[in-house]
Amino acid sequence: MTNSILNAAPWKGAFYNGDWVSASATIPVYEPATGDILTETGMAGAEDIQTAATYAAKAQREWIKVPPRERAAIFLKAADYLQRHFDEFAELIARETGGIIPKGQHEMREAILLLQLASGMTLQPDGLTLASTPDRMSYARRIPHGVVGVISPFNFPLILSIRSIAPALATGNAVVTKPDPQTPLTGGYLLALAFEDAGLPKGLYQVLPGAAEAGAAICEVPEIGMVAFTGSTAAGRRVGETCGRNLKKVALELGGKSSLIVLEDADLDLAASNIAWGAYMHQGQICMASGRILVQESIAAELTAKIVEKAKHLPVGNPTSGQVALGPLINKNQLQKVDEIVQDTVNAGAKLETGGQYEALFYAPTVLTGVKPGMRSFDEEIFGPVVSITTFNTDAEAIELANNTEYGLAGAVISANIGRAKAIGDQLHVGLMHINDQTVNDECINPFGGCGISGNGTSVCGPSDWDTYTHWQWVTVKNTPPQYPF
Repeated sequence: MTNSILNAAPWKGAFYNGDWVSASATIPVYEPATGDILTETGMAGAEDIQTAATYAAKAQREWIKVPPRERAAIFLKAADYLQRHFDEFAELIARETGGIIPKGQHEMREAILLLQLASGMTLQPDGLTLASTPDRMSYARRIPHGVVGVISPFNFPLILSIRSIAPALATGNAVVTKPDPQTPLTGGYLLALAFEDAGLPKGLYQVLPGAAEAGAAICEVPEIGMVAFTGSTAAGRRVGETCGRNLKKVALELGGKSSLIVLEDADLDLAASNIAWGAYMHQGQICMASGRILVQESIAAELTAKIVEKAKHLPVGNPTSGQVALGPLINKNQLQKVDEIVQDTVNAGAKLETGGQYEALFYAPTVLTGVKPGMRSFDEEIFGPVVSITTFNTDAEAIELANNTEYGLAGAVISANIGRAKAIGDQLHVGLMHINDQTVNDECINPFGGCGISGNGTSVCGPSDWDTYTHWQWVTVKNTPPQYPF
């Protein structure tokens, strides 16, 4: 079924601003599993972003006049459109991102729910009455920023785009989004089809894939009042610096080096299952992947054997071909980075238990033991299917190892003793904490964000969305102006 959409391809060589507009520059989009050209996308420059932002600002001024129930209906219609195309789009997500079909289905389910939640937001209270004198009404209300810029990555492009796009629109903003040009369909164009079908007014949602120049322009143009960025810490620093210079609000969700701590009383079969899922899901290309496995020394050998056994039997291949657990990495540069980290870590004294090999963009599930601070696989975000095992003896040592990083995204502790596990978890410097689970956990109703170099203390989704996509305005009303002593 996917071929019907690809053959129609209104986005081919184009941008979306409510209409499909031909782009002056285009690039091919490759399917990672096969190397074949999947489609072609327009590539935006700074002038394209400025044009989009100007149009979006004009559309936003009309959008805030639309009655809440009418806005709510648009989001529900868009959700219904995604539901009708569920299987078709899930397969396309798998092809474009290199993820397995269940990963594509997960992105679709979350996207549908995020649109439904956005519909509900339009009908929520957007302010509160404040205490004041009897002759004055005083209240505070939420005001949209105007135009929100969204910059999203390649790994979970539908979720990581729509989780900002939907609430930003629901709270009265227009959106200019720049998906990664490796995943423009999943990161922007499929949602454009849904909004087009639902009757979203033109100009409110615009999709312009592009490189660094386009991203910088989103942070520069004055019409964009707020930027939501998801991506690497290095790129996030540049986004934060540029937005700060231009006094724009910015929400940064960046990389991670998340620790999963396994205590001696844990069920080792369940622990091995959690470790494999947290480290190997979507080939490890997840910001909150279980990047460090910290294991109590007394159980390390037995647990390692179970993890190695899982790694050796996880099937790797084209994610649309059948029963495959791991697909390809997104591109050759990412594969080379993963392999360099693995080889450098082994050369520094760690032991390669299994994996460390690749064919085309398919990297074998890998297990490293004897990993210590100072080794690359301990210190750096890998973004590949690598389990890095470090041992500890005491709870205090586990806490020290887990906090031995500038990142602060996610953490997890597995133990039969919940009180002990929570006591450890309470001391980890992270934005997301899971007891008796792995680190790759997220629901679109929870506030998602990290600290340290994993973010700037902001969160997206759930109860944080009103704070993120609006600002407060204080209003007072008197029947007549007072007489002042001047």
